[in-house]
Amino acid sequence: MAENGKNVGLFVTCLVDLFRPSVAFAAVKLMQDAGCEICVPERQTCCGQPAFNSGDMADSRAMAQMVIEEFEGFDYVVAPSGSCAAMIVKHYPELFKDDVDWHKRALDLSGKTFELLTFLSDVLGVEKVQATLDRKVTYHDSCSGLRELGIKEQPRKLLDSVEGVELVEAEQAERCCGFGGTFCLKFSDISARITDDKCEDLLKTDAQTVLGGDLGCLMNIAGRMTRRGEMVEVRHIAEVLADMTTEVPPISQVKE
Repeated sequence: MAENGKNVGLFVTCLVDLFRPSVAFAAVKLMQDAGCEICVPERQTCCGQPAFNSGDMADSRAMAQMVIEEFEGFDYVVAPSGSCAAMIVKHYPELFKDDVDWHKRALDLSGKTFELLTFLSDVLGVEKVQATLDRKVTYHDSCSGLRELGIKEQPRKLLDSVEGVELVEAEQAERCCGFGGTFCLKFSDISARITDDKCEDLLKTDAQTVLGGDLGCLMNIAGRMTRRGEMVEVRHIAEVLADMTTEVPPISQVKE
């Protein structure tokens, strides 16, 4: 378990910064409640994942170098996103495999970087939160978080401590939502079909709220639900754990 007072750098992520800042505020609250000192470096930028997935290694390395320089002085680095955390943990060392100095620096950062829920549960040893949500919910496991970082039980364990929540598992909770970063742009027709299948699976649970740990997935699901006219809330789980649901509206919801 991490000692109280550890200096944590918050990697906000592009989507959270530009579209859903409340997720970052929720992350800060949760970690401060657990005794951490949080810093948000102002010069941080994209983790480089879109460029990496598109084969642009030069720009990926340039962005990775900036991230490494900004965050290597912290005890821990935490991101409220499985995909961005996985980029740093799994792919930064790969980007610099032919550069001894930068490879070491990438490995060092990789070793102390965590996705938010994993950090709370596995590193800080947080077992419960003070939050209330009287709703039936279902949880979407993002591809990167689940398959690259093994995030599965951590969100569910923390969610179990939220008063009033009833978690109903979807049959295909681990199935892709169709977002995939640039995939939804390159293969929009395929992406839309995958997202429709995902929405159908989530709706079968009769849950009032869909939760997840990756904003890209959640925005994709919320957008499709809205276009279908479905009355379902979509939220990042950090907002629920931080007890912010009465202060912050859902990501997207059709109004009556």
